[in-house]
Amino acid sequence: MSTPPKLTRFKQNVLSKYQIYNSIFMTLPFDAISKTGVLLPLFHETCKKGFENGDNPTTIVDTFFKKYQARRSHESQINLLFRFIQYIERQVVLFDAIEDAAFPIVNNMDGIGTLRSLKESVVSEHNAEMLQKYLEEFKVRIVLTAHPTQFYPGSVLGIITDLSAAIKNNDLLLINDLLAQLGKTPFFKHKKPTPYDEAVSLIWYLENVFYHSFGTIFDYIQQNIFDDKPVKNDIINIGFWPGGDRDGNPFVTPEITKQVAKRLKQTVLKNYYRDVRKLRRKLTFKDVEDKITSLEHRLYNAFVDADSKSIIQLDEFVSELKDIKNILNKEHQSLYEKDVISLINKTHLFGFHFANLDIRQDSRAHDKVFTAMVDRLIKSGSTIFPKDYNTLSPEKQVEVLSKVEGSVDLGLFEDEEVLKTLNTIKAIKEIQDNNGESAANRYIISNNQTTLNVMQLYAMLKLVAFQDKLTVDIGPLFETITDLENAHLVMEELYTNPAYKAHLKSRGNKQTIMLGFSDGTKDGGYLMANWAIFKAKERLTKVSRKYDVTVIFFDGRGGPPARGGGKTHQFYASLGPTIEDKEVQLTIQGQTISSNFGTLDSSQYNLEQLISSGIYNRMNEKNNLLSEANTAVMDDLAKISLKTYMDFKGHPMFIPYLERMSTLKYYAKTNIGSRPSKRGKSDALVFSDLRAIPFVGSWSQLKQNVPGFFGVGTALKHYEDNDEFDKVKKLYNESSFFKTLIENSMMSLSKSFFDLTKYMAEDEEFGEFWKIIYQEYETTKRLLLKLTGYKTLMENEPSGKASIEVRESIVLPLLTIQQYALKKLQELQKEKVKDEAQIQIFEKIVTRSLFGNINASRNSA
Repeated sequence: MSTPPKLTRFKQNVLSKYQIYNSIFMTLPFDAISKTGVLLPLFHETCKKGFENGDNPTTIVDTFFKKYQARRSHESQINLLFRFIQYIERQVVLFDAIEDAAFPIVNNMDGIGTLRSLKESVVSEHNAEMLQKYLEEFKVRIVLTAHPTQFYPGSVLGIITDLSAAIKNNDLLLINDLLAQLGKTPFFKHKKPTPYDEAVSLIWYLENVFYHSFGTIFDYIQQNIFDDKPVKNDIINIGFWPGGDRDGNPFVTPEITKQVAKRLKQTVLKNYYRDVRKLRRKLTFKDVEDKITSLEHRLYNAFVDADSKSIIQLDEFVSELKDIKNILNKEHQSLYEKDVISLINKTHLFGFHFANLDIRQDSRAHDKVFTAMVDRLIKSGSTIFPKDYNTLSPEKQVEVLSKVEGSVDLGLFEDEEVLKTLNTIKAIKEIQDNNGESAANRYIISNNQTTLNVMQLYAMLKLVAFQDKLTVDIGPLFETITDLENAHLVMEELYTNPAYKAHLKSRGNKQTIMLGFSDGTKDGGYLMANWAIFKAKERLTKVSRKYDVTVIFFDGRGGPPARGGGKTHQFYASLGPTIEDKEVQLTIQGQTISSNFGTLDSSQYNLEQLISSGIYNRMNEKNNLLSEANTAVMDDLAKISLKTYMDFKGHPMFIPYLERMSTLKYYAKTNIGSRPSKRGKSDALVFSDLRAIPFVGSWSQLKQNVPGFFGVGTALKHYEDNDEFDKVKKLYNESSFFKTLIENSMMSLSKSFFDLTKYMAEDEEFGEFWKIIYQEYETTKRLLLKLTGYKTLMENEPSGKASIEVRESIVLPLLTIQQYALKKLQELQKEKVKDEAQIQIFEKIVTRSLFGNINASRNSA
């Protein structure tokens, strides 16, 4: 029997089930206001027809109340809007759970990009040895960040998990109970989470998902690709930022960093303990039972008291498991040997640290700390630094830092920021001593601009905690278009610096370099950000190879295409031979974690896609090589796009529009992340202080997804106007990289809905600015369809498109309510005597409506 197409599978297993379960959900009585579930479909229909007729959100809401609820008081009408918001955000949860449950049916778990498919294609071409060789050195690291791009509290994530399982089993009674539970579970957090809270909520995924999916993948590789032989390379590992990412987050302290590392160790020990308990029920044989029982007791004591190193060490644990495996092999016909090997594999992947905790801080923060530290040391009579250090040129300072020796007494310092930074470095050493070196051995410098930025950190690490041997990798993060252009020059200075060269040699001549897609897009627009990173990677690969250094690129990719997301595995499969590809490392956050890695099925599928993307890139390297002519076109498109975006960003209405017409200022009120929503302390909105997440998110809430397309249409139009569109078509047909960019931009366009804000075209102040955005959207849409030959956007991805359409339809009333509230706020702010009570109510509506809109966008990655 043939498998039906993916779109059919989606309609049968997602759409039909959503319609059935949503109808049950709408009949459940959750609150004192009756008929909310009955009225919401009527409101949805009013919104849909209203926008088709060209009505604005205010007219639509007023029409609904006039037609269906004329007797309601103003207060009662507002209450109903709040109830609608609550219902809709729960409808999004229901849809998430149904999609999760249907994931293995809608996505072919053995299809293209999976390990089974990869193995079969490689074996059929007699390339099995090549695949083994590749997997002996290739790695994928997904790095979980606490960046707030999802609004689900932990309790709701738990309901999604349970609901998915119940839907899989078609357990109607349990589904009914869980929908009722969902209706009564609050989504709103009354206070911001601490960085430790964020870490704990993400450790849930490590404990319940990654521990199992990583193990399954590694076991498959060992058994089926390496024919049961041991694999030295760990292939897949996890990075972790909550509790270590100090960039712009004053709440991340050295104590929290240590607490998070302890929690990670406790959790992995708990998982090992559970596995050993299961093994003890199976290994009831002579010479084995006592060993496994002893291990169980020691592991239990170790996770109860994670500070104690004397209970059991990692090497002891592994050694005991290997002894058990050998006894099973020799004396018990290898019974349950595979179970023991599977646990040994997990210790190989997770050690006693579970995830690699990265530390991150901004170079400007380091510079202030470093200058203050040097001043204090000189005043105290220390000879570590020359007295004129702070007046030396940057080149001379680098020279001094290269030869720095000695240790710093932290008792000399009183400045809180200096102590925070230096104690964080001490914490890294402490964590390494307790949990193993892999537990915390990388320090990312965000906004890295110079060699001096790297050498300041190098000196601090050595002086504070690593006098004997520096067991920490320093990873500069290049973000802005200018920094990306200069990155290779900075790295060449470092590679030729004798002290840094020696440090790299001690680290296996590997250099991690992080590149920021989010801030790159915010800085230079969609096309230029992606092209600037591509070109930077080429230059960095070239300079690294020149000095015999293996460069590892770590991509700061967000969920939506505007932040470097989109179809990630396609992106990595398209890079070509001029970019080093020994490892794939990328950040994942918020809705990307729950949508791409939130269940065992989706986690396994997407990890396998990432593993195979690297080998597909190797196998197709020559095809992915850009010709000179195509490079010139890509370069030109990026430059035109950059100019268009910079002119737009420089428009006098750009900041006022974001400030007054979007939801930007409401992000800080959502209490979804511990980090402040902007960097600076100024009350006025300064573009450089803006974080990428609220910036991209605000355009998304307006349904204008500017960062994912602005400038693309104008760049393509330039070629159309000059009768050279065939050159762009050639680039599209011959470059997988450009094709991936175009398809991701299409996703941004698919999620735009300008009818929502069409009323702004009539606004005296912002009308012309809105028209600029709309014109670029129309131009981009028309020319992307012309370029691809599609009749509609995302024509090549019917199931992905269908999922977006359902999600956009669910939140249509929510978007309408949000715009209605924003318009009311603008009117209330203009009044001479301000009604503060009404302002507060409508501000609350805007803030609450952010949640469902963001959560509904989780399939953007």
